Amino acid sequence: MTFSILAQDPETGAIGGAAATGSLCVGGWVLRGRLDAGMSASQGAAPSTFWGEDVLTGMAKGETAGDAVARITGADAGRAERQLSALDLVGGGAAFDGTQNTPEINSRVFENGVAAGNMLARRQVIDAMVRAFKAAEGSFAARLIAALRGAERAGSDSRGLLSAALLVLHPDSAPLTLRIDHHASDPIGALSDLHRRATTGDYAGWATQVPTLNDPQRGLD
Repeated sequence: MTFSILAQDPETGAIGGAAATGSLCVGGWVLRGRLDAGMSASQGAAPSTFWGEDVLTGMAKGETAGDAVARITGADAGRAERQLSALDLVGGGAAFDGTQNTPEINSRVFENGVAAGNMLARRQVIDAMVRAFKAAEGSFAARLIAALRGAERAGSDSRGLLSAALLVLHPDSAPLTLRIDHHASDPIGALSDLHRRATTGDYAGWATQVPTLNDPQRGLD
């Protein structure tokens, strides 16, 4: 019931992900990230939030994305109703597609990223999402949002969309975690507007003074 993309930006060192779904609160259910581990997206008919956290823990301990995904999914008797993707800190991606998720189901690993979805209008939605990400211009976050729009235009969630989310992490920046938990007409557009508001003006200026991984003592001047 969701499509998502995880990626690493080699130019800036940021990692991030974006997701959208025809249900509520996609950000809280799907996206997870840690600067010492990578990114994860846990989704599906009966998604496990434990999967998202556990795959990050495994990668933080040195597992590749592929090894962590295989270990976690292989141990879960309910795996057929779940979908998991992960991206490690060297840009390696992996995905597991449970066969009892609602069709259409698809995933794709690409250079420095991975995309996945289920309950899609057609399998080609995932390829379109990757193409849109690669073709987009602007900031890393803006390109992730563009990937969601590309997936929507290619067919989207078969039910339409109600929520969208973005998560971007960088060791020199405050976390950028934005969620549209319900929007009846255009959650991706609402996410894009929220991103603009969060990265410009007084809010963006305040965020530059928040402690970061590389500067944990940073504060207000």
